[in-house]
Amino acid sequence: MIGAIVGGDGWVYCLSPRLKLLSLLVLRVGLFPTAALPVLALLAALVLGLALLLNRPALLQWLKAWPLLVTILAVVAWTYFSTGQQAALIALLRLGTLSLFAALITATTSIGQFIDTITALARPLERIGLANARDIGLAIGLVIRFVPEVQARYRAVRDAHRARGLKPRLNTLVVPLIIGTILSADEIANAIDARNIRAPNPGRD
Repeated sequence: MIGAIVGGDGWVYCLSPRLKLLSLLVLRVGLFPTAALPVLALLAALVLGLALLLNRPALLQWLKAWPLLVTILAVVAWTYFSTGQQAALIALLRLGTLSLFAALITATTSIGQFIDTITALARPLERIGLANARDIGLAIGLVIRFVPEVQARYRAVRDAHRARGLKPRLNTLVVPLIIGTILSADEIANAIDARNIRAPNPGRD
């Protein structure tokens, strides 16, 4: 998922987060069993149309998410050389459609809604002692939160290099990026502890 939270008040923002996640699951189940190019192309066109009509900023964020797009292209290239052109096109349609729809869902759902929904869905695991539902919801929420932050931090470091007349290099970008991310993670951890979010019964004596 691409962690771009875009404000809005359309009907798509009012849909239940559970319904959105269910629709993502249905799309995932529908995309991968079929290898019919017309069907995959139709689904891709429908998702692209939804993004254009409902939330164009989500589409722009998806296009800017270069690590995701590079990963998809790498998978497609590997499929092309190992299996063939048709299989590569199928992989491109599947991964592109699914990731764009995930970006649309992420852009129309707040992090708080994601955390609450995932926590509620994980309650059965907590009842049988397999996991802490709040930890699962919080972890997923933090992942969604950090994706755009890391991207923004990377762009800031890159632009700072260019402003100083320096050519951005991997070894000079990674260190400040890692340090900044660790500092942000530390601040978030302190905020979580200060609000007693991970206590067994927050807000109760």
